[in-house]
Amino acid sequence: MSKRDNLIIENARLIFRNFAGEEDRFNRAGNRNFSVVIEDPDEAQKLIEDGWNLKLLKPRDPDDLPVHYLPVTVNMGGDFPAKLFLVNGRRRPVHLDEDMVSSLDYTELANVDLTISPYDWDVNGKSGRKAYLKDLYATQVENRLERKYNPDYDDSVVIDAKEYFIPRRR
Repeated sequence: MSKRDNLIIENARLIFRNFAGEEDRFNRAGNRNFSVVIEDPDEAQKLIEDGWNLKLLKPRDPDDLPVHYLPVTVNMGGDFPAKLFLVNGRRRPVHLDEDMVSSLDYTELANVDLTISPYDWDVNGKSGRKAYLKDLYATQVENRLERKYNPDYDDSVVIDAKEYFIPRRR
């Protein structure tokens, strides 16, 4: 395998989020993971050539092209735990520990920047590359009421949700 460098993706689109590690028909209990979409076919081809294990998502519409995605494992323990931060209207990003990281499964995200570390393996004559999350910064979409009831919000960081506001008549 070539290129053991970390993979940095800005403004990533995440799919199949399971930061909680919940068991379902595609996941064993305790396995925290997600996938990141690789939009550019040329970039996807380069990653495949470098040994990254990209998968193909078949389109729902026959007129659309298939999309590549990279499954990523989130390791919260061990010697190199992933570092996850949620950016919202507070002045500093909030560090998400093992108990809080599951909130990313359902949070509406405006932007995600992340670093993925490769792990090259070779077992019984088979080899491959597994993607591990190193760090992630996710910007949360917030609404007007969240800002109203928390005076510590910094509006320069906030990305508004699409809202329809009807002020109270007096």
